[in-house]
Formats: sequence, C-alpha cells, structure tokens
Amino acid sequence: MKKKALITGITGQDGAYLARFLLKKKYTVYGTTRTLKKNNLRNLSRLNILELCNILQCDLLNIKQTNQIINKINPDEIYNLSGLSSVGKSFIDPLDAYRSIIFSTVNILENIRLKRNKTKFYLACSSECFGNILSGSATENTEFNPLSPYAVAKTSSYYITKNYREAYSIFACSGILFNHESPLRNDDFVTQKIITGAISIFNKKKKFLDLGSINIERDWGWAPEYVEAMYLILRQRNPSDYIISSGKSYSLEKFIETVFSYFDLDWKQHVRINNKYKRPMDLTISKGNPNKAKKYLKWKPKYDLKKIVHEMINDKLKQN
Repeated sequence: MKKKALITGITGQDGAYLARFLLKKKYTVYGTTRTLKKNNLRNLSRLNILELCNILQCDLLNIKQTNQIINKINPDEIYNLSGLSSVGKSFIDPLDAYRSIIFSTVNILENIRLKRNKTKFYLACSSECFGNILSGSATENTEFNPLSPYAVAKTSSYYITKNYREAYSIFACSGILFNHESPLRNDDFVTQKIITGAISIFNKKKKFLDLGSINIERDWGWAPEYVEAMYLILRQRNPSDYIISSGKSYSLEKFIETVFSYFDLDWKQHVRINNKYKRPMDLTISKGNPNKAKKYLKWKPKYDLKKIVHEMINDKLKQN
C-alpha cells in the first residue's frame, strides 16, 4: 500500500516542494491550509501538483478539528510546516506567531500520543533559534538564543517535540533549517524584494531599491534540496534532530551584488538604506554546520549562492 503523508502548511514554499517530492516517491499526499482560496494554492498550481494532492481546510489551533482530520487520514508521516513564517511579521503580531507555531505542534503531538500509533512526526524548526552565531558555525549542541517572537515560538516547539519524543517514545524529529530560497518564496521576503527591485531598475521602471540592514550574514540554501532532507530525517532508525544548511555564510550585501551583477548593474548606485525597514532586533551572523546530516542522512547541498540567485531571477523573468 502507498504510504500516506500529511503536510500542514502545504501551500507554502516548503510544503509545495515537499508535496512534489513525496508524490514522486509514490506517497498519497494530504495537506492542510487555513484557507482554500485560489491565491493561497498558487504554489501547488505552479508546480502542477494541485490536482494530485488532497487539500483540506483546517484550523490547527482547533484540537477537535485537528483530531478529526488526522484520525480520518491516519497518516504514516506528519510534516508540520504550518504557522507564521516571517520573522518581521512576528514582531508586528507576536500572538499569531506563538499560536500558529506552538499550538499546532502540541495539538498534533497530542493526537499521536493519545492514539499510541507509529505515526512519524517532523517539525520544521529554524536557525533563528540560535540567535547570533558570532564564531564558527552552529551544531545540534549549540545553545539556543532566540531574538524574535518567531524564534521564541520555534524554540518552544523544538523543546515540546523533544519532550514528546523522550517522554512518550514518539518518533518525533526537528529539522533545524537555515535560510533556504526558491522561486516560490513570498514577495515579502527580502531576497525576492531584491530580485524584483533589480528587475524593475534594469527595466527603468524605478531608480532605487530601499532596504534595511545589509551587513547581516546568512547561510543560504536551495529549498527543493532541503525538503529532501526532511524526508531523510524520517527515514532514520532512531528519531533525532538535524541541522540542514550549506555550511557557508554570505552577507546580504553579497546577495545584492550577485543579483545586480546578473544585469550588469552597480548595486551601490541603486540601493538605499532606509531605517524604516530595520527590525527591532535582527541576527548579525547565521551559519550552520551540516556535518551530522552529511554523516547520517547522506545529504549535502549542491546549489551555491550564485546558482540560487540565477535560478530565482530566471524564474521571475519568465513570469514577467
């Protein structure tokens, strides 16, 4: 029989790519979303898999509704990718960050605990939990120091997942993913904002791009590669947590330079720093050590920063 996977937050970047990946593995894929509006399903449509997935509207904060859906599907694996995904927005609405990330995790784990079945659980955790990584790179043993409501919520969910794994012997794992991009990234993320702005400047539709801090450093990867790591985490004999990253860190200034160089533009003539776009707190440096994933999952990234940027630009140009 086909394995059944339930992906919460299936309409997001990672959810859509994971659904496509699991469909290729001959899974029956179910997914939950807050709303079934056409615009919310656009990522699945872009990947031409909307009709291949079983999409269900579900408020994961509603324990009764959550239980009904999980019990009806009886999935072999649950990938919890739901919840607010924007660090910036979490400062504006911290309650939504806490509720959507923490409560959904607890509700799903409670269902698995009460049913006492063998459903495997994956939590989408985040490098934001580490805060600033000022020397070296973060490993699975690095202490968390969350600096945003989003990071606090992800940190709480990480420890909740770890607690259920150890207290109730549930196969529950966290993937601590560092920044990963793709053409499906929402336009309110700075990477897409930079690419869209550069295209507009190249086409002489605007002269300047306003950004916040550009001295921050991030460990960037390619989202379609990272969802494969999620799948591999649930393939292991014993449940554990893994950092998924490229192991390389670049400044946002380098990302900007790579984008503008594609169009033979000097970014310094077009990018302006605007304090309006600076967050109350922001990570200065973020870099992960993926050695555990390389050793046990046999996973390693293939895309470098230049390839990621060019893939995203080419896709954006095709849309225009």
